[in-house]
Amino acid sequence: MEAKELLEKYRTGNCTDAEKAIVETWYLKFEQEEGNLLSGTQITEATDRIWNRMPIHEVEEIKPVRRNLWPAIGTAAAVVLLGALALYFFNPSPLNPSKEQLSNINPATEQVILPGGNKAVLTLADGKQITLDEAGNGKLAEQSGITITKTKDGQLVYTVSPSAVAAKGPAMNMIATPKGGQYQVNLPDGTKVWLNAASSLRYPAAFTAGVRQVSLTGEAYFEVAKVRSEMPFKVSTATQTVEVLGTHFNINSYTDEPAVKTTLLEGAVKVISPATAVKELILKPGQQSALRGAQLNVAEVNEEEVIAWKNGMFRFRDADLQTVMRSVARWYDVQVNYEGTLPVRQFSGEIHRNVNLSEVLDILSFFKVHFRVDGKTITVTK
Repeated sequence: MEAKELLEKYRTGNCTDAEKAIVETWYLKFEQEEGNLLSGTQITEATDRIWNRMPIHEVEEIKPVRRNLWPAIGTAAAVVLLGALALYFFNPSPLNPSKEQLSNINPATEQVILPGGNKAVLTLADGKQITLDEAGNGKLAEQSGITITKTKDGQLVYTVSPSAVAAKGPAMNMIATPKGGQYQVNLPDGTKVWLNAASSLRYPAAFTAGVRQVSLTGEAYFEVAKVRSEMPFKVSTATQTVEVLGTHFNINSYTDEPAVKTTLLEGAVKVISPATAVKELILKPGQQSALRGAQLNVAEVNEEEVIAWKNGMFRFRDADLQTVMRSVARWYDVQVNYEGTLPVRQFSGEIHRNVNLSEVLDILSFFKVHFRVDGKTITVTK
């Protein structure tokens, strides 16, 4: 079915439940975004390509009902709707698709840039490095009574024996993900950490002192295990420290982002930044602190949007083009350049992170953003 046919079916009250949901959801969401309009030629060229990827499933027809929504949908609004549909209802391939599956998504694309995956390098206390995506499942190493295991679903697990607790001085380990990589590590106290692309976590192989201290670069989501004794968990970045006892939170500390953002999902955390006028903040669930230079502020945020990356999604709400492209660059391991004046666009919606780069650029092109791809370099043009 073509997009224009769907809109006509809606106007006459002949849509299925699924079709009505698509039209109503995205008209209401994007009706005021007039800056995203496409020309008629662009619609003709792109509609069928994107429409064929939408997960529209026929359901039992119900009695036609005329809606008051249609009179407000003029040609311009309908154009905005089509772009919105492409962004939100994009139909991804199964999780962890094979290279062959991804290569067949767009046969016309000469070069397929695949999405990231479970990739990381583990550096042990003795300097030995283990490339985790190449290592087999099972025991990887043992140090001072600590066994390090890689599970079949791509997790790094530390198991501590009593002898490790008595050992003198913790052995420091580091796990680092490249651009285009992510990984989950289960620390010796039971804390779970998900590392996003281009990130690293430095931590002791066993927590033996009165504090559980780790250091982060990039972005990570933490589910901190509660311990019987008072043993706070601290995450240090270059500009702040987050202190907790047991909680779920996300820290985004990429150096190319305008702020270091700490988002709390469960429990309570204290954000400490000695260089700011406000030295510390206590966050409640649903709140996010933002450290910009010497300013430390707090605001309410959408938690699901913040941790979408952990759940295999790009999710944006009124994000500018640079924000979108920074996320794309990290996940697909590409460099992004800008040529001329940047188009003023705001993007809302979600895309699965397991599709190839050309699919993402196809969707963004609906919003009058133009790209030139040369190897691993993307140039955004007028």
